[in-house]
Amino acid sequence: MAQLLVLTASAESEVLPALGLLSHRVRYIAAEPASLVNAPGHDLVFLDARKDLAASKAMAKLLNATGLSAPLIVIIAEGGLAALNSEWGADDIILDSAGPAEIETRVKLAISRSKEVGQNDTINASGVVIDEASYSAKIHGRPLDLTYKEFELLKFLAQHPGRVFSRDQLLSEVWGYDYFGGTRTVDVHIRRLRAKLGDLEALIGTVRNVGYRFNPSDSELASL
Repeated sequence: MAQLLVLTASAESEVLPALGLLSHRVRYIAAEPASLVNAPGHDLVFLDARKDLAASKAMAKLLNATGLSAPLIVIIAEGGLAALNSEWGADDIILDSAGPAEIETRVKLAISRSKEVGQNDTINASGVVIDEASYSAKIHGRPLDLTYKEFELLKFLAQHPGRVFSRDQLLSEVWGYDYFGGTRTVDVHIRRLRAKLGDLEALIGTVRNVGYRFNPSDSELASL
């Protein structure tokens, strides 16, 4: 059973009627930017584009711009098919008249493809999800507002959980050998990164007189 999120301005029963015949958990929220802030967890997003194509396209582009990590399927009426193109950034489309078998197949395929891509493009570690493809990071689903170097630093540490790196090593790996700044740069970025991690700031540990490391959870540590 998958967690499906439907973005729509219509009544639930009108959007994709056959969806209610399946066993997935379906949540409906308004197709507005403000609704995305506290959107429930989901494995796939349906975007209702049957009525207002311009607004729906803008919403689709916004979803992709903010680092959507779940596949996006656009629900469209047959008369609107000609308006769809690659600019929407959708993983698939489906007609609003689709039956339960077609919906089930498209959901399974989209989620399966997403997982295959995600194995190479995302890092999941102790509640932090790092998406290399979109240069975005989330902590328990909440987006982190990171600079490029903060993202690169977090990604590098998370790729090597439990391993301690000196400041010089981090300068070489993250900033590059041609960087002429001092090691204090690393300390400043670590401090800012911890502040943005909030309650999970302890994920980045300090080893006195040595450097820094990414502290995995106990269960993840046991599997290393």
